[in-house]
Amino acid sequence: MELFPAIDLLDGRAVRLYQGDYDRETVYNDDPVEQARKFEAEGARWIHVVDLDAARSGTPRNREVIAAIAAAVEVPIQTGGGVRDEAAADALFDAGVARVVLGTAALEQPDLVRRLAARVPVAVGLDARGREVAVRGWEEGSGRDLLDVAREFADAGVEALIVTEIGRDGTLAGPDLDGLAEVLAVTELPVIASGGVGVLDDLLALGALRSADRRLAGAIVGRAIYEGAFTVRAAIDAVDSLGRS
Repeated sequence: MELFPAIDLLDGRAVRLYQGDYDRETVYNDDPVEQARKFEAEGARWIHVVDLDAARSGTPRNREVIAAIAAAVEVPIQTGGGVRDEAAADALFDAGVARVVLGTAALEQPDLVRRLAARVPVAVGLDARGREVAVRGWEEGSGRDLLDVAREFADAGVEALIVTEIGRDGTLAGPDLDGLAEVLAVTELPVIASGGVGVLDDLLALGALRSADRRLAGAIVGRAIYEGAFTVRAAIDAVDSLGRS
């Protein structure tokens, strides 16, 4: 299971939201590039970056910041937020990212996912409240069921599904193990978990999760690292130890 330390961008700063609420923002670093360098120095093998402004509006307000992050580190950058057409995806690859994440567009334009995945690395972000997938920066419900949508991308050529339980995101209250197990059971695609990790034991629980003889491919962690619950190095060591056990 790979660890993805997260940098969420809002107005050019590294922030975290509580349960996806834009009115409940905590700023952790005014310099996201510096934050990315710190993650790399601590051993991160990937960094997950989200343009929260673009996720809500579709307008890429933080693209220059994303390009600066990609230029500043050697580890691959996975990024999403407001990627709703091929031009937006191509601009991010031109900026140096290694993989783009489509959320709203995946629900509204599934053919776009297939076209992109045929030529570039793509992940699908499935952000859900309970079982309903949310769109447009988590501010609107789609009326679609998480498991149904996960099944639909089985043959789309995507590299992973990124599954977030919005009610747990930014809360440090622990991941939704039952919900993640359900997703693992209905898809053969790699699944990356996001939301709720508060302590190292939460990461160990994610790494130990098994469903239909499958395990998670990765975990995205933000607030727990920023709040000092554990370091990136400690998290990677914990995750790597699972692979050796």
